[in-house]
Amino acid sequence: MERSIERLADEFVAAVETGDLDAIRTSLYAPDAEIWHNTDGKVIGVEENLRVLGWLTGVLREMRYTGIQRRLTPDGYVQQHVLRGVVPNGDELTLRACFIVTVKDDRITRLDEYLDPAQSRCLDPYRPR
Repeated sequence: MERSIERLADEFVAAVETGDLDAIRTSLYAPDAEIWHNTDGKVIGVEENLRVLGWLTGVLREMRYTGIQRRLTPDGYVQQHVLRGVVPNGDELTLRACFIVTVKDDRITRLDEYLDPAQSRCLDPYRPR
């Protein structure tokens, strides 16, 4: 039985918050999923996105999504949220963002993420070089 899109979206948020990259890889993303960010305009694949998420969950303490507002679409969902966490120097991250997600066969096949990169500058000293 397929899970609802709402449940898939909830599971994705929970997996990111807890750093459960295996769940994202094996049960949430389609193997050929595409992830796009407005900050660089590039489409990346699952493994590259998981490297970014692994880095993010390794850097941020108390990482969580708040203020989630979600609307289902005919082929997925749109989600607005605030990503919050604490960087190693104690600064707090407050990053307002939006996902546009396409779902097919119970998996995320595309995720477009929109955010203001100025809100994530506190992460810059911790970015891999």
